[in-house]
Formats: sequence, C-alpha cells, structure tokens
Amino acid sequence: MKSLWLAYAVLACLAVAPRIVAQARSATKGSGTLEQNAITNEKALIEAKKKDDAVFFRRTLSGDFSLVGVDGKLLQSQEAADNLGDSGLVELTAYDIKVVPLGDDGAIVSYDAIVREKPEEDQGPPPRYQHFSSVWLKQGEQWKLKFHQATAAHWGDW
Repeated sequence: MKSLWLAYAVLACLAVAPRIVAQARSATKGSGTLEQNAITNEKALIEAKKKDDAVFFRRTLSGDFSLVGVDGKLLQSQEAADNLGDSGLVELTAYDIKVVPLGDDGAIVSYDAIVREKPEEDQGPPPRYQHFSSVWLKQGEQWKLKFHQATAAHWGDW
C-alpha cells in the first residue's frame, strides 16, 4: 500500500514539474527584460535631465507625472515636467541601480548618484550625493515615467 501511494506521489510530481519549471523560466525571462527596459529607460532619463531635453520629456512623461524635488516639494503635471531637466548639471553619475518589478507593466528604479551642479549666485550647490527613485509604467507599447523623486543623502557630519 505504501509503495502504491509513493508511486502516485512520484507521478503527481512528474506531471506538475514541467509546468512549474516553465513558469519559473517565463518569470525569469520576463523580469530580466523588464529590468533591462527599466534601466535603459532610466539611463535615457538621466541623459535627458543633463540636456534639459524637452522633446524627450514630452514623449516620455505620463499625463499625470509627479516629481518630488531634493527640497521635498511635490510638483505635478507641467510644473513637474518643467523642473525635471537641468542644463546646469555638471555631473549626474548613477550607481547601485536596483529595479523592483510592479507586475509585467511597471517598475520602480532606484539608485544613488553623484550630482554636481553649477552653484547659483544666492545659493550653494545642491547636495552632492542624492538618491533617486522613478516609477515607470508601460502604456500600450511605450514606457512612461509617472513619478520621480530626488532625496538628499548625507554622510558624515549629520
């Protein structure tokens, strides 16, 4: 009797195993592609920020785009789009990029960055080390940036 139950258990595992393996492979392929797309999108955003590329922003930002700047202020729609680019950037070097999938059609991209900007007359430069987070959503066949946040990252004397 025990050997009959054991045979049923083995047969059940063999019947289910190919589906589990196929699902795991599919999920891995999908998330790898999602991760690659998200990183590619974010790198394009970084380059557009450096150039203050209004054409890129019009094509890429969602209609309800929101931005939280390094000063903590929430900006929405056109005001947010207008504040995304910065032609005064001397350096924006991203490192330690991570992607958190949001299903098949979305991702959160977060990373640390070294930021150097030309100082304005009445202000000093912005925090040199910042943490950025972006939310990308796929709308149809195109990826859109829905949300972006910059957070000062202080080390040392704070």
